[in-house]
Amino acid sequence: MTDKNPVRLNIGCGGRPLLDYVNVDMDSLDDLRRRYPAQTFSDDIILRNHDIFNLPYADGTVDEVRADGLLEHLSFIDEPRFFHEVRRVLKSGGSFVFSVPDFEQVCKNWLAAKDDWKDFYRMDDEAIAKQHWFGTYTYKTDNRWGYIVATIYGSQHGEGQYHRNCYSEGKIRAIMERLGFDVASLNKTLWKGDRDPMLDTVAVKR
Repeated sequence: MTDKNPVRLNIGCGGRPLLDYVNVDMDSLDDLRRRYPAQTFSDDIILRNHDIFNLPYADGTVDEVRADGLLEHLSFIDEPRFFHEVRRVLKSGGSFVFSVPDFEQVCKNWLAAKDDWKDFYRMDDEAIAKQHWFGTYTYKTDNRWGYIVATIYGSQHGEGQYHRNCYSEGKIRAIMERLGFDVASLNKTLWKGDRDPMLDTVAVKR
């Protein structure tokens, strides 16, 4: 591709594939349509099942890599493999755009919340529709044993929906420095506007 058609990857896209990106995930477009029936997915979406640790791109040929809500799912062993693969494929000046739960803030929220266990976890259709979350019926973080537990350990709704790693602002900045990236921005947000505290990062390869 030429500069008029930049190579942009959206890795671990889940139910958030983007037009004009090569979206990388385990599912097919038909799988996404079945899994997220309330969403509409364009036929123009490009979705590939690439190995994220061995991407089919030559060194320094990719303009942008996105990875929203992916890194916390990687094991301790796979974590550096992915970071080094992103660095390999990105051009000098290419962008690495990613978001992860803000584990430091999550810990603060958990410690400040009330210790008030309500119910065992449920994942039946009714529980999902009503945001059961251990009997709290909310995404708020005012109970240690509500949705905040899913922020720490993953939603556990299916294979791959487990968190195996964690990040702070300090860790992100140290990793980016180690790998030769400049952090262009690092902002604190909420996942989907009302859920997990997140760290949204844009880093540029030197």
